[in-house]
Amino acid sequence: MKCQKCAKAATLHITEVISEEQFEELHLCEECAHKYLYEPNKIGSPKGGESGSLVESDEPGLLNRECPVCGIKFVEFRNTGRLGCPHDYQEFREELTPLLENIHGEIKHCGKSPRRLPQTKQAQSELTQLRKQLLQAVNKEAYEEAASIRDRIRQLEEA
Repeated sequence: MKCQKCAKAATLHITEVISEEQFEELHLCEECAHKYLYEPNKIGSPKGGESGSLVESDEPGLLNRECPVCGIKFVEFRNTGRLGCPHDYQEFREELTPLLENIHGEIKHCGKSPRRLPQTKQAQSELTQLRKQLLQAVNKEAYEEAASIRDRIRQLEEA
């Protein structure tokens, strides 16, 4: 099958849903498909200049803005849903903030805490001290003392 925009062989087949009963099929070569997906103003669909990408209503300046570190353009993020590097969060902050808030309910990732995390600073410093004592006891080959220290460490970690 040939590309609908040029004479090359079509490698990408896109089905656009126009309405519930109406569909539009596009058969494009790799080059025309790239233009269609990533440069929506260069190749328009038969619907009068609109493109099938997710970014048809966004301003062109925003779409062409790119990360100075990895070079990903905002239009690429919108089409693929993937960022190129951690710096993209800062570069596209204004556009990503409402998106992240809508998806996750928050804009800050809190992560998880380890289950055996000591509850207080005092317990944490005691654990650090006990681990040092355990190493010293093992190096001195005082295994009974090391076993009691190990038991105390386990006791503190479970609490």
